[in-house]
Amino acid sequence: MTTRKIIVGYDRSADAKAAAAWALDEAARTGAPVEFCYIWEWPAWIPAASMVPAPAVWPDRNADHTITEMLDDAVAAAKQTHPTVPTATFTVDADVALTLIDRSAQAGLVVLGSRGHSAVAGLLGSVSVAVSAHAHSPVIVVRGDTAATAPVVVGVDDSPQAPSVLAFAAEQAVARQVPLWVVHAWKPVTGIWAQTPMATGTISPAEQRPFDDLVAAARQKFPELEISAEAVVDHPAAALVSASGNAQLLVVGSRGRGAARGMLLGSVSQHLLRHASCTVAIVHDSKR
Repeated sequence: MTTRKIIVGYDRSADAKAAAAWALDEAARTGAPVEFCYIWEWPAWIPAASMVPAPAVWPDRNADHTITEMLDDAVAAAKQTHPTVPTATFTVDADVALTLIDRSAQAGLVVLGSRGHSAVAGLLGSVSVAVSAHAHSPVIVVRGDTAATAPVVVGVDDSPQAPSVLAFAAEQAVARQVPLWVVHAWKPVTGIWAQTPMATGTISPAEQRPFDDLVAAARQKFPELEISAEAVVDHPAAALVSASGNAQLLVVGSRGRGAARGMLLGSVSQHLLRHASCTVAIVHDSKR
């Protein structure tokens, strides 16, 4: 678990407030400070005033005052609910995704709501996808309202990143005092090969051995943690969305190779950010 600061994309929307609550709970467990971040992102092009009437688009004093007041309110609320958590605020005129990616290099986590407006608009679209794909720290996209006793679920594959993804998930489960459920999904054979002997619908012992070894290593490293493992023949997106229905946190990697290539960048990750029933954590390769 990290004690580096936790950055929250904040705009006072219900989803941003949920993200803030998640971040503050995490900070209370780890001792990390929380930074509420509001980013001005104004149009790169506006019509020439001499040709088309257009309102001013740059922040004026009233807008600046409103944002400052909003962030002050967030800090005041945090002090009421989490008095031991250090808090700070940050505002900037810049591209939302690029700013969050840049600041993630000095952060332990970036926490976003599943939807947003104004400064963090499109958190279920281009911003969340870009930040989740390219941040230097794990990215949390807060979704759903699950029980605190629900397990943590982690999706792994055979890539070199799998141990670090599993370790992050295990640390989260230990901190929450809940079980860990490890899922490895092998895509089924489809298309012209579906009617051939290749389409067995099963996983061979040789294919499953690296997964079993990975889980065994985690059990040895976290002996106090209840760990269950499931190897399935299913599309990773479908398997993980199904598993998220019984979880409080779904942890995946930013990239995958081998049997579940792409397990977590591209269409699968976007699917999880939109359809998972619980909060999603995307863990990045610390070596990149």
